[in-house]
Amino acid sequence: MTMTRQDTDEPAVLRQLEDDRSSVRLRAAMAVGTTPEPRFVDKLVERCAIEPEFFVRDMLTWALARHPVSVTLPVLLREVRSERAQARSQALHTLSKIGDRQAWPAITRALLCDADDEVARSAWRAAVVLVPEGEEPELAAVLTTQFGRGERETQLSLSRALVGLGEVVLPALRAAATATEPRVRTHALATERLLRDPDAGFEFAIEEAKRVVALGGSGQAGQ
Repeated sequence: MTMTRQDTDEPAVLRQLEDDRSSVRLRAAMAVGTTPEPRFVDKLVERCAIEPEFFVRDMLTWALARHPVSVTLPVLLREVRSERAQARSQALHTLSKIGDRQAWPAITRALLCDADDEVARSAWRAAVVLVPEGEEPELAAVLTTQFGRGERETQLSLSRALVGLGEVVLPALRAAATATEPRVRTHALATERLLRDPDAGFEFAIEEAKRVVALGGSGQAGQ
């Protein structure tokens, strides 16, 4: 697609980002990302907080990632403290795509344990990308406190985040596998199975873990 000067004319782009048609909003976000201009960053972040269409939000994130980190990072770090859940979630998602570890201090325990599942899931993904070397065990200990929460997609996201941290999560997983709550034990065992055998599949790992828990085991015999 060839972008014209009009495509990145500030008043026109601002109008297009708020257009009722998602196709127009998508093209506007693409135009800004193709020809990055720092003056658009605040508007892109603001739009992320309210944009209803996933594919447009994804383009907004791409556009933000095309701008200098020195411009985007301060705005995104402010946004993760927003009262609006979608604003927090999208800011975290964008930080994970940018991947600059200067953002790590913003990934707080409060975000990792956020009551909104989408915010928490975005925080988990961002944390795995941004965690400094050597701090993975501490992060794993926080993440395992979230075992058993939510429905399948949320549980799968948490398991993937922990698996993404690698073998350093094993002590935290095994501690969680001795919890009194069966749902927590099941999730911990399933995650360990995925860590050992990524090809097992989440559904298989969960069903296997349920059988172990039903029999009163921890899945750690002989380990």
